[in-house]
Amino acid sequence: MTNRAATRAREAATLLFVPGDRPERFAKAAAAGAGLVVLDLEDAVAPDRKDYAREQVGAWLEQHPECAVRVNAAGTPWHDEDLAVLRQRRCTVLLPKADPASTRTAAGQLGVLPVLVALVETARGVLDARETAAVPNVQRLAFGSFDLAAELGADPADRDALAAARGALVLASAAGGLPGPIDGVTADLHNELLLTDEVQYARRLGFTGKLCVHPKQVPVAAAALRPTREETRWARSVLDAAGDGGAVAAGGQMIDKPVLERAQRILRQAREGIGR
Repeated sequence: MTNRAATRAREAATLLFVPGDRPERFAKAAAAGAGLVVLDLEDAVAPDRKDYAREQVGAWLEQHPECAVRVNAAGTPWHDEDLAVLRQRRCTVLLPKADPASTRTAAGQLGVLPVLVALVETARGVLDARETAAVPNVQRLAFGSFDLAAELGADPADRDALAAARGALVLASAAGGLPGPIDGVTADLHNELLLTDEVQYARRLGFTGKLCVHPKQVPVAAAALRPTREETRWARSVLDAAGDGGAVAAGGQMIDKPVLERAQRILRQAREGIGR
C-alpha cells in the first residue's frame, strides 16, 4: 500500500479538497476524476467541528485508504490528534505550513514509511524548501499561495509577487529528486479561462499539479496540464531525428542529451495522460 500511495502522491496532477466534516461529499469527490482526493481537516473545518471531521475521515479511510488527508498545522490544538488517527494508515498526508523541523517531527509521529506532501505556504517554508524536500518520505512539495500572499501583504493573484516563491519550490523539488511541485488553488470557481491560464503559467515554470477546491475545476486543470499537440509533435520529431543517440542537428536545433530527455518526458506525459 505504501508504494502505491507514494506513486500516487508523486504522479497525481489534480488534487481535490473536500471538507472533512462533510462526509456526504466524500463519494462525489472520489468520483470527480481527480488524481488524488484530499479530505481536509484544516481550513475547510471550523474549530468546533474538528473532532467530528476527524472521526468521519477516519471512518472513510477504513474503506478508502487511497485518499489523502490534510491535517491541521503543527502548533495548533488539533495537530497531534490528527496525526494519531493517521498513524500507520499508509495514506498520503498533506502537512500545512511545512518547514523542515515540523515535517521531520510529523514523519516520526506517523510511524513507518509515511507518505508526505509538504504544503509550503510561509516565507520561512519557502526559504527552507530544499531542506524540506530532503526529509525522508516527502514525495512532493505543494504551494500554499494564499497563506504566503497574506504573510507577504501581496495579492495572491499577483504572479510577479509570488514568482520567486514558485521558482524556489521548482528548484527545491528538482534538487531533491522530486517531481515538479503542485500549484495552489484558484479561488474563482466559475472562470474556466482564468483557471486554464493559471495552470498553464504554473506548468511553464515547472509545476506538475494543481490544487482544486471544486469538482468542476478538475477536468479543466487536467486538460491544461497535458502536453499540447505542438509539444507532442516537437517531441516526436526530436526522437525521430535522434535515432540511436549522440548529438545531432535537426531543423536548425542541436539535439543533445538535455533536449532528448525533455522530449522523452513530454511523450511519457502524453502517453500516461498526465493531468487526468
